Amino acid sequence: MSTKDLFDLTGKIALITGASRGIGESAARILARYGAHVIVSSRKIDACDAVAESIRQAGGSAEAYACHIGEIDQIEAIWAHVENSHGRLDILVNNAATNPHFGPIEDTDLGAFQKTVDVNIRGYFLMCARGARLMKTGGGGAIINVASVNGVAPGHYQGIYSITKAAVISMTKAFAKELGTQKVRVNALLPGLTDTKFASALTKNESIKKQALAHIPMYRMADPDEMAGTVLYLASAASSYTTGACINVDGGYLTV
Repeated sequence: MSTKDLFDLTGKIALITGASRGIGESAARILARYGAHVIVSSRKIDACDAVAESIRQAGGSAEAYACHIGEIDQIEAIWAHVENSHGRLDILVNNAATNPHFGPIEDTDLGAFQKTVDVNIRGYFLMCARGARLMKTGGGGAIINVASVNGVAPGHYQGIYSITKAAVISMTKAFAKELGTQKVRVNALLPGLTDTKFASALTKNESIKKQALAHIPMYRMADPDEMAGTVLYLASAASSYTTGACINVDGGYLTV
């Protein structure tokens, strides 16, 4: 198999959550560029439509479907859509996440705690479980969970978010271990500081940003597109013997 063929996703069906911007959008674009039909999903259908249309204009295949993974009924609805429209799923990128509390961990109120857990743990778990079941019946697939370096080294003033991302790392390994013989590979991407709206509490505050950069050997934050190559690798045949891996893409942050 040639190097090009290793990354060929022609005919694959891929679902990407949180795909209306940032890392999710970059993931959707690269998977489409390599031949996958991508289902662009996030909470707001207009934003999903805009990304899907842009992908189609660039020659790719895409559709939009709104889903808030913190809402169980919306999770059920998107899986009904995938099954009814496509009958299978080959690639799932769990990227949608939330971080409503930025401040001292002991000041996390119950609402922020519950919202973060509902999206970042329960939502990821239900998406993984439904995706795994559909992939097993279709002969296999690849699940990529977007975790965070904060799941390894908790971020300052990002306590509950860091806790949930540690859970995503453990979840990835648990699913990988049980699905290893079912041709379903489950891996995680651990982004470092990335220039997204999601990370704006860090990136838009020059003092906080400077402190964060001091812990990154490359002394810069990532562009969302710099996460896309790892997603492509984990979604493709290039990673056919890779499962349960948690890959840091962090400019060296976790080496400090």
